[in-house]
Amino acid sequence: MPAAQMDLDEAVSITRTGDVWLFRGHTAADRTIRVVTNSPVNHVGMAVVIEDMPPLMWHAELGKSLPDMWTGTHQRGAQLHDLRRAVLVWATKYRQQAWLRQLTKPVTKDMEDAVLRTIARLDGTPFPSTSRLATRWLAGRLPSPRKRDVNLESAFCAEIVATTYAGMGLLPPGRRPNWYDAGRFWSGDNLDLTGGAELGGEIAIRIPDDVDLARTTGAV
Repeated sequence: MPAAQMDLDEAVSITRTGDVWLFRGHTAADRTIRVVTNSPVNHVGMAVVIEDMPPLMWHAELGKSLPDMWTGTHQRGAQLHDLRRAVLVWATKYRQQAWLRQLTKPVTKDMEDAVLRTIARLDGTPFPSTSRLATRWLAGRLPSPRKRDVNLESAFCAEIVATTYAGMGLLPPGRRPNWYDAGRFWSGDNLDLTGGAELGGEIAIRIPDDVDLARTTGAV
């Protein structure tokens, strides 16, 4: 396991757009996702930190514990959440270990604009069922037609991050979004990024002991 550790508040304070947050849990659903995708982790999200907005997490999930910051509603699927609150939900409600990996390449204004366009296009996209997840993951490893307009009618978390990375110009061409799974963003997979960009090593996140989940999710 990675040796580096950091308190959640410190990690949130240093995270920047393009950093990835990885999660691993121990429920049957978590293990199923890892088995289906052959991945050491079962969830990935991307940090969005633009101008005076609070740090946000762009990801896709089945739950709707937190309000989507793009629409203001509670929804399933692709969502934009307050980053700190999202990590607390995944660490406490879903009982997941969290890690942060930081992007080494500075994010330009054009890249930020690409992130916002991707969010505007995909926010609210449904999360696939487990059976469709397996089908999508296998399909992503088949030869891709030369001309294919990928329509993300439903999107797994890694597809959302991969699509956003592609829009930012961080991924090489030739891979469909469903080729990616959460494990591709783990250091052991050596994700090939463009333009000299890299993701740093995993930093294990320490969660505060006194988390009030009801207050975190706005249930009180």
